[in-house]
Amino acid sequence: MAELTFEIASEWTGVGKEGAGRLTSDGRSYEFSVPSEMGGKGTGTSPEELLTFAVCSCFTSTLFALLAKARLPADKLSVAAQGKVADFPGEHARFAELHVSPTVHGGEIRRMEEYVRLACKARDRCFIGRTLRGNVAYEVGEVTVKGQQGSEQVAAACSVLPVPAGAGGS
Repeated sequence: MAELTFEIASEWTGVGKEGAGRLTSDGRSYEFSVPSEMGGKGTGTSPEELLTFAVCSCFTSTLFALLAKARLPADKLSVAAQGKVADFPGEHARFAELHVSPTVHGGEIRRMEEYVRLACKARDRCFIGRTLRGNVAYEVGEVTVKGQQGSEQVAAACSVLPVPAGAGGS
């Protein structure tokens, strides 16, 4: 197995929550700051959004690969993601929950159970989400399949991967 290395540099200017930073990697640059909801500037992205982006993008690409391997039709896959910080403000603030809800466009509604099963499998296979396991509750919410001619079906997916008692800074 190969090892991959990802190099990122960051800079921060300003004091505390009033400051802002810049991340750079491979010629790309991203501004970040403390979110306004946490008393910061709220410019650019934030570490909380970046973690949610990482989980969402990993889940999305993993699910699309699983759908292709299973030969389940999907013209497009869109995923809504939500990350939740608990116990804020304070020294025990932590990233507590992640929820992803996929929508398969151009799917076959009669195969809904297979889409749900693969959404749960994608959660368990996405290596970013797997890295957080045991520290952050991770749930696949509703799975929506939009078929041809505007038909649509929504189903509940898999249960939350819970955080063990005492984990996650509680």
